[in-house]
Amino acid sequence: MSDYIIQVDNLVKKFGELVAVDHVSFNVRQGEIFGFLGPNGAGKTTTINILCTLARPTSGQATLNGFDVVRQQNEVRQSIGLVFQDPSLDDRLTGLHNLRFHAMVYNIPSSVRDERIEHMLKMVELWDKRNNFVRTYSGGMKRRLELARGLLHYPRVLFLDEPTLGLDPQTRNHIWEYVLDLRKREGTTIFLTTHYMDEAEKADRIAVIDYGKLVAMDTPKKLKRLVGKDIITLNTDNNDKAAKEIEERYQAAVRKDGDQLSFAVDSGEEFLPVFIKEFSVRIASISLRRPTLEDVFLKLTGREIRDEGEAGRSLRDHIRAHGRMGH
Repeated sequence: MSDYIIQVDNLVKKFGELVAVDHVSFNVRQGEIFGFLGPNGAGKTTTINILCTLARPTSGQATLNGFDVVRQQNEVRQSIGLVFQDPSLDDRLTGLHNLRFHAMVYNIPSSVRDERIEHMLKMVELWDKRNNFVRTYSGGMKRRLELARGLLHYPRVLFLDEPTLGLDPQTRNHIWEYVLDLRKREGTTIFLTTHYMDEAEKADRIAVIDYGKLVAMDTPKKLKRLVGKDIITLNTDNNDKAAKEIEERYQAAVRKDGDQLSFAVDSGEEFLPVFIKEFSVRIASISLRRPTLEDVFLKLTGREIRDEGEAGRSLRDHIRAHGRMGH
């Protein structure tokens, strides 16, 4: 038996002339938290849709839990749980009836169904609300119910696509407590996409996709070494003059973000006192920090993780024109 629960080999997905996924290959180990990051329109959601049997690849192969995602779709679907950012609950039903319907769809034996539903609802702290209609639930409650539903049939792989987007910090933390506890107890593999870099830090490995291609894959720690340098951020009386002086004197590329400038240096703690003493432009504020995954992302893709850009818009237009399940 392979150590890899997901194997993706040379995967391609086209929408008309647009290549959304461009010869992507990667493997995910059993029990791993695997982060899949990319700007909107980079190809990550299309890749996930293929792995979840919601779309067919144009070419290439992918297996999940040993099953081919094209030829063995039912077996793949029995192996996965899904918690996507767009809610898919029936808000005309109670929380309890949503889970009972899911249990029926996944052929969970009646002998264990009620016990398992009770366990899941208690785990996400919704047992007391089980007989309330879902339309009365808050956003956080709905997301917790979706998590309970995604876990009800004990999936081998749990797909979390922006699972905490728009939730308050306390609810986000609760959801992550459930997920990490589940992984520890059941050995469930977690396949994660997120815009929150603190969540991405929880991943054992991260793959970064941009314009349909994998541009990096490693542990968060090793990815941060790609940036390598410390980040100096400052605000001055004359940012244009300051940026020019930094670029000419220190041969450093300066990034402008609103009224702030930032640039990367080696040994920032030693550099900072000398820089402040030498600099000719008056500094209003200055700070030093170590590289983050946000910096890695910017270095690899040239844009912020939330920046959609032309690729995202053109991909959306193509999907609308050719259909989500386009071959």
